Amino acid sequence: MKLLIVVVLWAATVVAYAQTVHKCTLDGKTSYGDTPCPAGAQAATLETPTAPPRDAAAAGTLRRQQKQADALEKARLKREERDERDAARASQAAAVQRKKCDKLKLNKRWADEDARRATGQATEAARLRAHRAGEAMALECPR
Repeated sequence: MKLLIVVVLWAATVVAYAQTVHKCTLDGKTSYGDTPCPAGAQAATLETPTAPPRDAAAAGTLRRQQKQADALEKARLKREERDERDAARASQAAAVQRKKCDKLKLNKRWADEDARRATGQATEAARLRAHRAGEAMALECPR
C-alpha cells in the first residue's frame, strides 16, 4: 500500500510532456490523435495544458517516505533473519533432546532386561538400576 502511495506521489510530481492533440472529423466520426489529420478530414488542433510546476514539498515528502520504507524493509529482513536463526537453534535443541531421550529409553530397556534375567542376590540390584533408569528417563523426557 505504501508503495502505491509513493508511486502516485511520484507520478504527480513528474513534469508531463506537453504535446499537441489533433481532432479529426471524417464522415461524421471524430477521432483524436497525436498525428495530423488525413487529407479531406476536418481538422482542429488542441493544445494540452502544461503540467503544474513541481511541488518541492511533495518531493520532500516522497524522499522521506522512501527512507521510511527502506528502513522498514531493512528492519523486516533483520527480524526474519533473527527468527530463522532462532528456529534453527530450537530445532537443533529439540534434536539433541530427542537423542538424549532415545538413549535414556534404550538404557531403561536394557536395565529392564537385566532385571528380568538376574538371579539370586543380583536380582534386587538389577531392579533398583531399572527403577533408577526409569526415573532418569521420566525426568528428562516428560510425556
